[in-house]
Amino acid sequence: MVGKGGSDTVFRTEERFRQALPDPASMAGWTPRSANAEIEEAPEPAANCGPDADWYCARIARGEANFEAVGEEAQFDLTAFADRSAAQDACRKEKTWSAKYTEAQVAPVPGVDSHAYYRNAGGLDGLNLFMCTGTVVAQVLLEGEGSSLDPATAHSLGQLFASRIQKAAAG
Repeated sequence: MVGKGGSDTVFRTEERFRQALPDPASMAGWTPRSANAEIEEAPEPAANCGPDADWYCARIARGEANFEAVGEEAQFDLTAFADRSAAQDACRKEKTWSAKYTEAQVAPVPGVDSHAYYRNAGGLDGLNLFMCTGTVVAQVLLEGEGSSLDPATAHSLGQLFASRIQKAAAG
């Protein structure tokens, strides 16, 4: 289920997260809002995560970057796991969890396994694109009040994110 590419240890530093997350130069037309990375001090072993556990259970690190344009927000989340097996498990759990929402028809992002869905909560509309590759799970979330949530926008942002992840993993 998880695409090929990436080293099992590359996403354990804040520097690698900075390389993988979109930055203002790569997001022309979008205003940056925030960015951060957190390395888990004591990650849970994957064996401690139950079959229905939160898919974040065995993560070793997490990073995000947020941007805004024309009333729409784009959030990029990157969650790293210690190995491909833990990442595959997280992808399966996330896909099972998200199946209760309406599927979004977002074109596949080359080089990664992906799925997308719409989610509405708190007066906001959202389109979530999840991508699984190597030892990471990446999410592009488009959110806005009355936003069009264009699947083509999610696809193009997903391609940008996947490319940055692959370059950071190779670097």
